Formats: sequence, structure tokens, C-alpha cells
Amino acid sequence: MNDSAPADPVVLDFWCELQCPDCRHALEDVRALRERYGSRVDIRLRHFPLEKHRHAFAAAQAAEEAFEQGRGWAYVEAVLARTDDLAAKGEPVLLEIAGELGLDAEEFDTALIDGRHILIVDADQAEGKAIGVTGTPTYVVGGERLDGGDGQEGLRARIEAIVDGELAREDA
Repeated sequence: MNDSAPADPVVLDFWCELQCPDCRHALEDVRALRERYGSRVDIRLRHFPLEKHRHAFAAAQAAEEAFEQGRGWAYVEAVLARTDDLAAKGEPVLLEIAGELGLDAEEFDTALIDGRHILIVDADQAEGKAIGVTGTPTYVVGGERLDGGDGQEGLRARIEAIVDGELAREDA
């Protein structure tokens, strides 16, 4: 490895649906991976709203607005913490959370109306389908797709093994 140039981080795509209880539980793994690897791993949120969750598509668009306003991951975590609220009360919860985080809730409302983030969500969902994502959470790292929708037992260890292998190749 060239010491003068920093290595590119390993990319970990986290295919997530913001009304999914399994994704809420997956956040523990995402946090642990961030803690372990820091900037050596780039964890990217990828949207995969499921039809069975009525407010998931709007939540994905709202998350994109939160990223645009600089608080994307905080917003994602807050929405996932309130999946039951989102299911029961709908889109007003998305605006509530934005306000609680100090984001411009009016801009969220406008973004949900004008659909400025629809193309990002649609593109993520289409790419997910193309690579075989069928549920959430699903991870893609080192060219390997790992499905957490059927259970997350041992999943973080498998992700770490792949990331460690990718990092070892970069350091060689």
C-alpha cells in the first residue's frame, strides 16, 4: 500500500426500509461496525421500501431530505426507533421527528409533496431488485449479498470477516 495516499474505505451497502422492525434491530450491528471500523468502512443507506409497509416510501424520501439537511443517519435512527408510531400515525410522524432533530420540518413537508427525492428512492429500489434484494435488512459488501431478513444471527460476524478480508487486501 502506498503510505502517501489513504486507502479507499470498504463500501457496505445497507438495504433498509424505515418501517421495518428488523431494520430497527439491525441498527445495533450498524453502530458496532461503525465503532469497529470508523472511516475505513463507508456504510451507505440504500432504500428498499416494502409494499406491506404503507409509509415506507415516504419515510425513504424524508430520509433523503434529512441527508440533504446534514442529519441523515440521526434521522434514520430516530424513524427506526418509532416504527410502531409510523405505522399507527403515518407521515405526520416523519415531520415530528424532523422537528425534534432541529431540521426544517416545513422543507420535509414540501419535499414529500413535490417528490424531489423520489428518483433516488426508485433507483435504490430498482438496483436492489436487480441484485436480488427481496427483503430488509440486506447488506452488500465485497461483492457479496447478505440477507438479514430471515434472521441476523451471525450476520455481523460474516460482514466483519468480509470487511477484514477487503481491508487486508488493501493493506497488502
